[in-house]
Amino acid sequence: MGLRARFLSIAAGWVALVTAALIAAPLALRDRLPDPIATHWGPSGAPDGSMPFTVSLLFQAGLWALLAGGALGFALVNTAMFRRRASRMAIGALLGGVGLFFPGLQAVTLVANLDAPDWERAADLGWGALLAVAGLVLGGWLGALAARPGPDDRPEPSAVPTRRLPLRQGQRAVWVSSVSSGPLTALGGSVLAAGLGLAVLALIGGDDALWIPATITFLAGLLALTFGSVRVQVTEEGVVLFYGPFRLPRKHIPIERVERAWSEERFPSNVGGWGIRGLPGAVTVMIRGGECLVVDYVSGGRFAVSIDDAESGAALLNTFVDRASTGPAAR
Repeated sequence: MGLRARFLSIAAGWVALVTAALIAAPLALRDRLPDPIATHWGPSGAPDGSMPFTVSLLFQAGLWALLAGGALGFALVNTAMFRRRASRMAIGALLGGVGLFFPGLQAVTLVANLDAPDWERAADLGWGALLAVAGLVLGGWLGALAARPGPDDRPEPSAVPTRRLPLRQGQRAVWVSSVSSGPLTALGGSVLAAGLGLAVLALIGGDDALWIPATITFLAGLLALTFGSVRVQVTEEGVVLFYGPFRLPRKHIPIERVERAWSEERFPSNVGGWGIRGLPGAVTVMIRGGECLVVDYVSGGRFAVSIDDAESGAALLNTFVDRASTGPAAR
């Protein structure tokens, strides 16, 4: 069986398994659930929305089938994607992440409604709501990992010799550039402010139930704000990436690990979406599509980050690599 047939067979089996679980679990507990059931909880932790049992079941299973079916359909008609590891991993991450998110969300909902006399008296979600988020992250990672094996027909750098920036012996230089995503930064700031607002309300009003949504909202906003911008610095010591407005976290690539560097056009469709894509050894930090600084590791891995004026940064980095390879006497 070829890679394409194997991938599609496993993916279709996974979609069928998750669909069956989303239908079977509520039906098995049907006699212990109210009708309608609580399907939405407010900031206080109390249920504030409901759906008829049948509508809720069909909504969750149908939404999963729609998303998963769209991913499978895309994979079915785009045979070229199977030659690119990043494309396969993106589909695998989507199916794996969403495939665990929906059952996790359903499990939390069913437990909260279990044995409740009516939907208004369903239990609070509590920290169990994080189960669905954990499923999304874990499933995405496992799905990408499962789709990783196979060929990776990445376009190689241009045949033109790798550029270098002429420097006199002993001359020092630093290259710095940054890029940010306006929408993601604005979203992160807004969500962060909402989380802080909920925390203040919980503190002033003494409502402990608000701490859970406040914490989740605050962390989500902080995550979006952190990875909504990046600053890249090239020095004789290597490459340093600073994330977010607080310049934390940071990533350092020592000069000894760098084989070569170049500038390359990359877009979210090439690497599987926005954000930090891929696995260790094949990571792209995609803040915006276009020019990227690409670094080849001596060990064989590769790292890329979307950044302005990447060609100059790559040329200076190659110069420093040459200096490092000839020893201190050449500096």
